[in-house]
Amino acid sequence: MLKADLHGLRVLFSPAKIQRAVSLGFKTLWQHRLRSFLTMLGIVFGVCSVIAMLAVGEGAGYEAQEQIRQLGSQNIILRSVKPSDTERISSTQSRVSTYGLTYADMTRIQDTIPSVTVLAPGRIIRNHVWNATQRVDAEIVGVTPWYTDVHALHLVSGRFFTPVEMEEHVNVCVITAPVEKRLFPLSPSIGRNVRIDSDYYKVVGVVEAEVSAGSGQSGNGGSGRSNGGYAPRVYIPLSAAKSRFGETLMRRSAGSFEAERVELHEAIIQVDRLEDVEETAQIINSLLAVDHKQKDYEMVVPLELLRQAERTKQIFNTVLGAIAAISLLVGGIGIMNIMLASVTERTREIGIRRALGAKKRDIIVQFLIETVILAGTGGAIGVLFGVTIPILISHLAEMKTIITPWAPALAFSISAMIGVVFGIYPALRAANMDPVEALRHE
Repeated sequence: MLKADLHGLRVLFSPAKIQRAVSLGFKTLWQHRLRSFLTMLGIVFGVCSVIAMLAVGEGAGYEAQEQIRQLGSQNIILRSVKPSDTERISSTQSRVSTYGLTYADMTRIQDTIPSVTVLAPGRIIRNHVWNATQRVDAEIVGVTPWYTDVHALHLVSGRFFTPVEMEEHVNVCVITAPVEKRLFPLSPSIGRNVRIDSDYYKVVGVVEAEVSAGSGQSGNGGSGRSNGGYAPRVYIPLSAAKSRFGETLMRRSAGSFEAERVELHEAIIQVDRLEDVEETAQIINSLLAVDHKQKDYEMVVPLELLRQAERTKQIFNTVLGAIAAISLLVGGIGIMNIMLASVTERTREIGIRRALGAKKRDIIVQFLIETVILAGTGGAIGVLFGVTIPILISHLAEMKTIITPWAPALAFSISAMIGVVFGIYPALRAANMDPVEALRHE
């Protein structure tokens, strides 16, 4: 009995028999090519949308993660934040508020926490930068020469300033590419001078625009941005920023002025090991809380942001994939519907084949092959369009898209599986017809 079953399977799935069934399937579908084409469209759009949506989701997630990675996964970023109830030393015409990070905080962190390897403090002052009549509103960022060790600054040309220039308060600066484009549209900026207030600074380097560390309020001297992003920046030695701009930043209005004293607007702290980042962040937070009774600082841990971005990306891709899968499901239902109609139309044909000796399994295989041809052809066309659309999106909308190798394979596999699943019922219905009744069908 077993040998007979195995022999029957070998005959059923013999290459010659499968080839004849496939040839007959293509011939049958070609006879109703418009109907077949319209049926395939559901699968085409489903596969196409799966690949395109996943590509857009991957691209968006990649950009978000790259921006966070630029901040450094082993970094902890501190920013001064002006509290709402800042204590002020005031008079009828003036008031001064003191808040934020201090040099004493940096010394305490450096001396107390062994896992801290690099500490780069900085000051941020919003000001106009001039080259002759060209002007740009930028962030003047006073940093140390080792700022590049903790932050991913990509040099376009020139160099960063040196420890000697830092010690001697030399007026040198490194500008970002957007600043160079605005101030020096026709010639290179290296070796030229820019003016900030009444002081001139020699441009020694140009870097790509960097990503903001996140939200934060730095008072009058801060960036004033509510979210992360790219901003025109000019980097100068921290010593020059302190001596040229001082620690008290004033804002004048009619008949009065408001002054803010902030020693440091930000500090980037690098931890020796990735595993110690979160624990070190908790220690720093506890250490600062002792001297900062008011919450006048904020902490950004890029590692936590990166993990959150990865979770968000997974959720985003799952939602997009589910939405696209619905269109594939609709396409599968369309295939089932058209195959059921085909079974009804070919009832007499089925009866004749059964009368000539075709078995139930031959009828099942024939109809399954036709549904797989529909789904497979639609899936192949959908993969072609699905790979093309993200390229067009990247070119026309300047949005990054990433087509992962598994996305087309997954979409095509699902389309073929849908052809089998949604073809089983019509095939069984055709195979279970009474041959005598089928022959009588008109």
